[in-house]
Amino acid sequence: MAETIFQNTIEKAGVTETWSVESAAIGWWDVGRSPDRRAIKTLKKYGLDSKHIARQITKEDFEEFDYIFGMDKANMEDLSKLKPEGSKAKCLMLGDFGLDINDRIIEDPYYHNGDALFEKCFEQCEKACDAFLKEAMAGNV
Repeated sequence: MAETIFQNTIEKAGVTETWSVESAAIGWWDVGRSPDRRAIKTLKKYGLDSKHIARQITKEDFEEFDYIFGMDKANMEDLSKLKPEGSKAKCLMLGDFGLDINDRIIEDPYYHNGDALFEKCFEQCEKACDAFLKEAMAGNV
């Protein structure tokens, strides 16, 4: 969902020519799969559509992209281990932007029943993506 939300954020800001957005999983288990049906439903509720097919993060991603985001502390630890020494990407926790300190962990809603956590995830990602883009465009990241 974060990929689709951030893509929408840069489109609304009119900066699609200067940003490239992709999503990649740390683990292999979802590679080749579409987003969860509840994620698609939540995105559609807000007029967004995802054609994303999951892929696993690669060492090359740390050179290709300026920023790589994790959603929680475990993601950040994994990214730190995967990041090649000297690579250019900054690994950041998305929830550190625009979210209250007590709400900065963006929990993976996949493991919960129902749609409620997908809705919360959407709201967190939307706020965080907007706040990050403003910070980045101001040169503060």
